[in-house]
Amino acid sequence: MISPFARRILFVFALFLPITGYAQQTLSLDGTLIQGGFAKGTVPPGSQVRYDDHDVIVGPDGRFLIGFHRDEPADTVLTVVLPDGTEQRYPMNIQSREYDVQRLDGLPEEKVTPPQDVLDRIAAEAAKVRAARAQNSQETWYDSGWIWPARGPITGVYGSQRILNGEPRQPHYGVDVAAPEGSPVVAPADGVVTLVEPDLYFSGGTLMIDHGRGLASTFLHLKSISVALGQQVKKGDEIGTVGATGRATGPHLDWRINWFDNRLDATLFVGPMPKDF
Repeated sequence: MISPFARRILFVFALFLPITGYAQQTLSLDGTLIQGGFAKGTVPPGSQVRYDDHDVIVGPDGRFLIGFHRDEPADTVLTVVLPDGTEQRYPMNIQSREYDVQRLDGLPEEKVTPPQDVLDRIAAEAAKVRAARAQNSQETWYDSGWIWPARGPITGVYGSQRILNGEPRQPHYGVDVAAPEGSPVVAPADGVVTLVEPDLYFSGGTLMIDHGRGLASTFLHLKSISVALGQQVKKGDEIGTVGATGRATGPHLDWRINWFDNRLDATLFVGPMPKDF
């Protein structure tokens, strides 16, 4: 198992181009090049960047952001088109991880596969979440830095998965923080609220904050939500309270981060849980 805090890497790729004015430009990536990780990059202003089927927003200063899914292949490629039209392709060499897997057999079938009416509800709710996750703002609210949205023992980790009666379930993409019901949940970074749902089937009270350029936080199982759709929030603002709504066995916060559809490891943004909770 690779420690999620041991992969902070700075990669600088030198571009030696024959065109005058671009002879020694570089692409730099500062980040965690591991499944579930992310990287901030810089290219010459005016360049275009494409990664994982996304045309990545590049700011006037040449900065951009990309993220790596739980099962990101090692051989993914970042493509940069420089202002003079020269195309450069960079193999990312994403580091693989091992995840906790739990097998449970002999469960009643209705506990494994919900009835059709519930499946229809789940599909409709998932469409709402996908639409909110598709936001691609030019803003870089994530530059505010990151804090834990709740404090408490970590009871669930990113990437873990259950296999029920031989059928793999969707992996757990969040980090679970146990805390008393009604405990405050705060914004981990600046952003704007893009989803407010009080009662989704799986996740109960659900809130999403767009942090800019495809990066979004989602907060699950909330007892209450204290912000409105479209509201701007600052790091540390209270946004709701810890609950046990939806399919939860007890009060906790399930905090998730996405880069579009790529599920990222939230702990890589904030580091270890402080010991003074």
